[in-house]
Parts: sequence; structure tokens; C-alpha cells
Amino acid sequence: MTTTPQGPLSGLRVVEFDGLGPVPMAAMILADLGCEVIRITRRADASQVWSEVGGSILHRNRRHIPLDLKDPNDRDGVLSLIKDADAVIEGFRPGVMERLGLGPDVCLAANPNLSFVRMTGWGQTGPLAARAGHDINYISLTGALHAMGAADQPPAPPLNLVGDYGGGAMFAVVGLLSAVMAVRAGGPGQVVDVAMTDGSAVLSSLFHALGASGLWSDRRGTNLLDGSHPFYRCYVCADGKHVAVGALEPQFFSQLLAGLDIAPDRFSQFDRAAWPSMEAAFAQAFATRTRDDWADVFKGTDACVSPVLSFQEAAGHPHNHARDAYPAAGGMAQPAPTPRFSGTPLAVDDARRGAATLDEIIRDWTL
Repeated sequence: MTTTPQGPLSGLRVVEFDGLGPVPMAAMILADLGCEVIRITRRADASQVWSEVGGSILHRNRRHIPLDLKDPNDRDGVLSLIKDADAVIEGFRPGVMERLGLGPDVCLAANPNLSFVRMTGWGQTGPLAARAGHDINYISLTGALHAMGAADQPPAPPLNLVGDYGGGAMFAVVGLLSAVMAVRAGGPGQVVDVAMTDGSAVLSSLFHALGASGLWSDRRGTNLLDGSHPFYRCYVCADGKHVAVGALEPQFFSQLLAGLDIAPDRFSQFDRAAWPSMEAAFAQAFATRTRDDWADVFKGTDACVSPVLSFQEAAGHPHNHARDAYPAAGGMAQPAPTPRFSGTPLAVDDARRGAATLDEIIRDWTL
């Protein structure tokens, strides 16, 4: 099979207005997939453009142009770039792009086929639209945060994976590609309103369905998948590290018991009255060996037991190593672009990164 290293989205042009959190994540994914993404940065921050949090990875695979968008010449130059783009992605509060003279009405007038993606926490409309917030605030409003953590503790924030990245960046990528496909099918350009509240609500769909069926409780720490089941939670090992246990199905549960050297008839898996003693037995067993010892015990089984690794440890795990899931690029190990394509493989390409000028990009895009 003939392969090409550009990625399946090669030829798609995206203008990214620099931001924090979900905007660079979405743009990184698009660039990883082969889009030619040009990142518009603030001229005043040009000397520190790679030094901000996450930039060494989140800004990979694309060039950037330091500009002052309050300067009419720079603004007109960006608009010239947008005329030849397939999409724009920005994450400012509602009204900021309009005040800069680069709102969707202006950009769509210049390029009627443009997909204009606006990503915010609260969305472009609603009483909270103009307010500040962060991941923890967005997921608190959707029920997602309420469901996380132990029953006797406050909700535990899941880093910024659910609101910023799951509810924001991923839906921005889906929205952008969907809008571009609609244009290529003959439709007009349009504005895509990505709200992290909306996205994290969609991520919670399973739990709404379980609730409608009477299978979900609003009492934290009492439900499937939230750590309340002894056979779906983490345990401390002899070295203070942890293993993750996910033996939900009966056949996996039986292999868990076998690996722990617990008699197969000692516990009935879904007998809730037995869960306190089951949890105590599991905790006692796991505390007798180190995390890596248990990884060896359950190696090759379907007990669904795995070591809980730190970010630093993850790259060295044999499975991740075999898949080259953390290749060395830019002087560090970093998560590989994903998913994987047989005909258009993805890669981290340092040649696609660095500062550029508007004239250079416009020239490249008009060749």
C-alpha cells in the first residue's frame, strides 16, 4: 500500500487564534491529522511564544505568526489569510472577535465558504455567556463534577479532561470537520458554537440514560463506574502504589478471584450485602505485594487488573513502548498523534513548526 506522511486532512487550511486550554488542543489534533494550521499569536508575547504552559507539545506541527490585531495592517493581513482558509478556530469571550474587526460576519463576507468555530465554556448565548470560568465551573453545571469522587468527600476535579478537552476541544474538531464537509457538499459557510457545558453534558449521556431507567443515583459513590463497586476501583499495594481493577463481567470477576487466591465461591459478585467484606478481602490481598508484582500476576489474564502509572512512567510500559505511543520529538517524549491510519500515517514534524510572516503564509497559500 502506498502511504503519505501528510495525514488524511492534508490540504485543509485552518487559522487558529492563539488561546489557552482547549483551543491549542483542538488545533494540535487538526495539525496532527494533516491540516495546515496557522496560529495567530500576540506580537507582544512573541519572545515567550513557546514558554507558556503546554506549548512545547500543544503547539506542535504548525507555524505561528506574531501579530497585533489592533493594528489595521495586521488585521487586514489576517483577513487576507482567512479568505483562503477553510476554517477559523477561536476561543475568546463572545464579542471579542467582533471588537477586533474579525467577527464571523466580516470573515464570512470575505469568505462565504468559511467554517467559523467559536469555542467557549458557556457558549455564545445564555445568561453566563460573558462570564469567566474554567473546566471545573463548566462541568459543575452539567452534573458531571457532582458524580465524581468518594461519597464522603467533595467532588474530585478530573484535571481538565472533561470540560476543556472532552467537552470543548473534541467537539470543536468534530464541529469544524462537519462544517467543512457541509461546505464541500455544496452548503454555505457557517458559525459553529462550541460550548464546553454542552459538550460535557453529551459526554454524560450514559448516566442520563441510566437515571431514566432507575439505575443511577444522585448520591455520589454509589454507582457503577464511580468506584463504589469493589470490583471496579483502585487498591493500594505493598509499595504504596496502586492497581486499577475493572472486573465488571462475571468471567473477568472469576479471574480476579483466582489471581488473588480467593476461593471462587467465597463471594457472589453482585450481592451488595457482601461488598464490604469483599472490598476488605481485596484490599488485604493487594496490600501483600507491590504494584508491579501484581502486574506480573495478572499478566496474560482477562481479570482487568492494570498498574496505575504516573505520566512519567507511562512511556516505559511495554504496551505503550511496543506501539511507540510516546515517541521522542522536540527533545522530549510526547503522546503520539492519533488515531492511526494505514495509508496516511501521522507524525510529529518539527519542520512544520516555527515563526512565519503573513507574507510567507499568504504566498504559500496562493501558490
